[in-house]
Amino acid sequence: MTHKTLLLGQTLLFDADPMTHAWSDAVRVDPAGGVLISDGHITAVSDGATLLRDHPQSQVVDYADGLICPGFVDAHVHYPQTAMIASWGKRLIDWLNTYTFPEELRLSDPAYAAEIAARYLDLTTACGTTTVCSFTTIHPHSVDALFDAAAARGQCVVAGKTCMDRNAPDGLRDTAQSAYDDSKALIARWQGQGRAQYAITPRFSPTSSVEQLSALGALWAEHPECLMQTHLSEQVDEIAWVRDLYPDARDYLDTYETHGLLGERGVFGHAIHLTPREVDRIAETGAALVHCPTSNTFIGSGLFDMAGLAARNIPVGLATDTGGGSSFSMLRTMAAAYEIGQLRGTALHPAQLMWLATAGSARSLHLQDQIGHLRAGGYADITVLDLASTPAIAQRAAQAETIWEAVFPTIMMGDDRAIRDVWIAGQLQR
Repeated sequence: MTHKTLLLGQTLLFDADPMTHAWSDAVRVDPAGGVLISDGHITAVSDGATLLRDHPQSQVVDYADGLICPGFVDAHVHYPQTAMIASWGKRLIDWLNTYTFPEELRLSDPAYAAEIAARYLDLTTACGTTTVCSFTTIHPHSVDALFDAAAARGQCVVAGKTCMDRNAPDGLRDTAQSAYDDSKALIARWQGQGRAQYAITPRFSPTSSVEQLSALGALWAEHPECLMQTHLSEQVDEIAWVRDLYPDARDYLDTYETHGLLGERGVFGHAIHLTPREVDRIAETGAALVHCPTSNTFIGSGLFDMAGLAARNIPVGLATDTGGGSSFSMLRTMAAAYEIGQLRGTALHPAQLMWLATAGSARSLHLQDQIGHLRAGGYADITVLDLASTPAIAQRAAQAETIWEAVFPTIMMGDDRAIRDVWIAGQLQR
């Protein structure tokens, strides 16, 4: 007999995209819901009483007032930066040179790469994150380390070798040819193996030559099943640098587009200072953008235009951008997204924030059929929130007249204490 587990509690359910539909029509919470798990997948979602009646032999886990959610999906991270998160006082380019590149050099040691990969997944799982999309380093074994660590947990991870052949230190540069060859070999080894998903990964235009971008564009054309991830228009001084390096480009996006690195499966982190042409082309191609709010404030990048970009039907994900971002927590990231929305004059509703951290990010990674929702057929990647995890949150939630008034204090003040349980592929993580 197949083992079945039944989770009971309040269930978070999505019927549509609350960024383009009224949130009240798109997102709902069943106050007495249930999620049935079998063989690593969700097999049924309904009211708890019905599932309990129809599956009496199930192992029951009753979360009472806990909120059963899809696992959080972090759509843009740098796992090699785990150890230097929250480093003080730099903007992007100086921050890379002072903190990031020296730490990434340490991952030339395969043992250290494996240590950091395991540590990173431990830290993010504790924060309720079940899937990440990560940059690595130029070292192929840094990709292996993350995929190996994820496979041991049954976890879906998107990652790719970070490619850089200029404007980086000795020891962190590859070549156009080695970037192509290493990435091609890694795709053969990992793409679609278990839950691994490969992303072709030029770091960003300033650290890739025209030859390398062209080589990676050719590789993506050969492997259109892969994602392509990079950075776009994060800071104004970065954009000025790109203009100097690519004087013939129409804009920052054009440095990718010219070399075959713009398409439906493209994922661009940050995208704060976009020109109208860039927005038009992103919308036309169906590429995704990823909002990294704690990073954007921490290193002083700017304010992402969530409302304006969502109105163009551009897929938008949410991300910590570890370690440019200052937290491993998607709760803290949702709170920062709310704060940036307020500064832009658009207050995101908690239903929208929860969608962005789950289904929205999953869609940006083309994983919406596997994760990001509580629905039959998807992987049982589930995070359960305690909506009264601290005295400060509990006293606020106790006054709530609606479920959203109860959820919002956890978004704004919650941390790893709010993560009651995490399930990955139907296995409880402890």
